[in-house]
Amino acid sequence: MKKHNLYALVAVGLLASGMTVSSASAADLGGNCCADLEERIAELEATTARKGNRKVSLTVSGWVGQQISFWDDGVESNAYVHDLGSTLGSHVKFTGSAQISPGWSAGYVLQIEAIGSDSLTTSQNTPRGPAVFGGTGGTQVLQSYWFVKSDTLGKVSVGLQSQASDNTAILVDGSGSLVPANWVAFDVNGFAVRNTGNLAQSWGNAQSCIGMGGAWGDCNGLTQNVVRYDSPTFGGFSVSASWGADDMWDVAARYAGEFSGFKLAAAAAYNEVSDQQYNFGANLPDQQYFQAGLFLMHVPTGLFGLVNYGQLDTDVTGVVAANEAETWYGKIGLRSRLSALGHTVFYGEYLNGDGGASGVDTLGTAAVADDVFVQSFNSELTVWGGGIVQEIDAAAMSVWVKYRHLSIDGLVDSTGAAVGGDDFQYVGVGGLINF
Repeated sequence: MKKHNLYALVAVGLLASGMTVSSASAADLGGNCCADLEERIAELEATTARKGNRKVSLTVSGWVGQQISFWDDGVESNAYVHDLGSTLGSHVKFTGSAQISPGWSAGYVLQIEAIGSDSLTTSQNTPRGPAVFGGTGGTQVLQSYWFVKSDTLGKVSVGLQSQASDNTAILVDGSGSLVPANWVAFDVNGFAVRNTGNLAQSWGNAQSCIGMGGAWGDCNGLTQNVVRYDSPTFGGFSVSASWGADDMWDVAARYAGEFSGFKLAAAAAYNEVSDQQYNFGANLPDQQYFQAGLFLMHVPTGLFGLVNYGQLDTDVTGVVAANEAETWYGKIGLRSRLSALGHTVFYGEYLNGDGGASGVDTLGTAAVADDVFVQSFNSELTVWGGGIVQEIDAAAMSVWVKYRHLSIDGLVDSTGAAVGGDDFQYVGVGGLINF
């Protein structure tokens, strides 16, 4: 606080108390009086939270999202309230950066999820699923890393973060329906497939990533401790690469642009994972996953289309033979501004997964030692559905209602005998608000 302001405050106080001050005595108010007040103010400032410090900025962002799912598995029906699933759930994100020199900066990202009920671990017997990463009370660190960035050379990041191939294919979706409709088994991952045999089969493993992390088309979909490089964008094109132990490496390429009234986004990624240990004790020495995504929208009409493709190759010694699984996902729809609230998105979706189902044959006993891991090479997962998303611009919010129908064919037990599975269907009503 400047000294002349302090003098004014002191003078006003003295006048209010009925005291008269001569010019001589006013001149004596310098020195110790004001120095003491400035010291007190400095102490208060030192204990006050700021938006970053004088060198590094701080930005707080995130969203809160919840959904009500009304489900029917062919035997039981119920309704659950749950989060949108780990890596997509409610979270707060702290981002900061500081300029080192012209064209160079450094910064950090800390993202914390607050999961009340994780849809990825919710099931018929678990209406409130715990967080995937095992965070206390559903709170978990999703990302925590620092980076150094050059405007001309690109960015290097180190720490817990999305690797280059994390969700590469689906993030091209610019329709406004990405959160409620994508090729990840967020809503049904933990739900069991009702079947006629002893096969313990979940809908998340109806098109499995065989321990790589993810479900259906989202293999290698969990954040990891990696070193990552992202190039600058040239003419709409950019590339990324990352490496992490034990052992994963991947590369990705992306493009986004607009021409002749069309918006186009495309991306592809390849990753390899080795030296993993599967949940059932079998070593997973080598896995490769390729994914690609293409999104096209006609801006004047709002008509859009999305195609995602994924191929997983595995060589799982001692459990199953070399295997290949393919996943296709498509979505078409219309993005239109029908009201002053914001855009309305109508969509229909279809997913097909071949050769990726995996489960455990309990052999009719309760002994874990008797459980046998089974891979169904001729399995086929089919998902179809549709929905409506309403954006509310004034509140940075989206609300939706959707329907999905799931079916699985070609399941087998450890003897090769066919196992039937009931269809699963649900209606989801949800909302997400950004901050």
